[in-house]
Amino acid sequence: MEVIVKQSSLTGSTRIPGSKSHTLRAVLIAALANGESVIDNPLISQDTLSAVNSARSYGAVCDITNADGKWHIIGTNGHPKTPDNVIDCGNSGGTTYFSTAIAATVPGSAVITGDEQIRRRPIKRLLAALNELGAEAFTTRETVDAAPVVVKGQMHGGVCHFDGLLSSYITGMLIASPLIENDTEILVEDPKEVPYLNITLDWLKRQGIAAEVSDDYRRIKVPGGQRYAPVCRTIPGDWSSAAFPLVAAIITNSEYMLTELDYGDTQGDKEVVNVLRRMGADICIDRENTCLLVRPCGGLHGDIEINMENIPDALPALSVAAATAQGKTVFTGVRNVRLKETDRVAVMQSELTKMGVLVESDQDSMTVYGGAKLKGSVVDSYGDHRVAMALIAAGMVAEGPTTVLNAQSVGVSYPGFIRSMQASGANITERED
Repeated sequence: MEVIVKQSSLTGSTRIPGSKSHTLRAVLIAALANGESVIDNPLISQDTLSAVNSARSYGAVCDITNADGKWHIIGTNGHPKTPDNVIDCGNSGGTTYFSTAIAATVPGSAVITGDEQIRRRPIKRLLAALNELGAEAFTTRETVDAAPVVVKGQMHGGVCHFDGLLSSYITGMLIASPLIENDTEILVEDPKEVPYLNITLDWLKRQGIAAEVSDDYRRIKVPGGQRYAPVCRTIPGDWSSAAFPLVAAIITNSEYMLTELDYGDTQGDKEVVNVLRRMGADICIDRENTCLLVRPCGGLHGDIEINMENIPDALPALSVAAATAQGKTVFTGVRNVRLKETDRVAVMQSELTKMGVLVESDQDSMTVYGGAKLKGSVVDSYGDHRVAMALIAAGMVAEGPTTVLNAQSVGVSYPGFIRSMQASGANITERED
């Protein structure tokens, strides 16, 4: 699907859907727990349905069509079964990495794969850690660092190592390791994406799992032989998804409200609000009513440096904000941003260049020279949901229509994004390819 976006502004409000990060963890932890879990306000998207598919593959009973709108999952009491078939994780990197780690707790063998993007995303560092702990894990294509992967045998505990670039590897290990007999010590060379580790550690604590964490996150010890309590939790709104309507409202000089955003939640992407305020955005935070109010600010300014190590998912949205800001904006710590669904640094540089924006990059930084009027163009999300939403926002301020190819990818994390933007006044027309 492609969408045609024309200059427009936003009015009213939009309700931000449940967090993808929280929903993925909720589903797979519920699959490992004892008894019935109830997940309220889950994000219903392609990625979270992939997590449900994985949970079912490991023997959990999942009812996601209940009349109460909640997801009910009966877990495996710490004994996931050997899957009957290949586990297809779709486009979900989180599901892929978490499921791969869980596979090292089952008897027999498991095969995990995903869509074309997943079959390009690196995974061998996670497999190496599983092998350190006694499992046998390898890719089916010996020279390709990506799924499909095979995991045979069970981890027995010990010490494993990560470079820390991708937190999802460590989260997978944190979710799986409490189930094995012996203790696991996770050593992390240079921890990145720390807020995502905090989300996972908070989930473990809430579900009765003990873990010892050093202040610098370089050492995490997880005792073995533990069991998860059932999940009974309401999923908070997704701060990562909120970045896109937030940026769209700011760059179009709109007055607009975003609701269902808990400022006390562990999600790191709430830092985007502080970044945009530094750039001159007028954002009112209402913690009590869990909402943000964007007010017209007359334009953003650059001339700031933004470290992306802990908020990598925000790079597409913030790069669009930077493109409209006066002056240059320098994004640092972007190595891990290059390892997502696409190399988001390269893709945003390519597509913003088509819209008349000067962008420079090297391996670990990206500089956007803002202030020039964006030009409507034909741009491509390359099937990356966050790129698609960022380019739709850019099209709302561009001179002339902007056509965003492969816009259906928004369904990975925010299926209602286009509809909610249209309902708020955005001039967006959908067209099948």
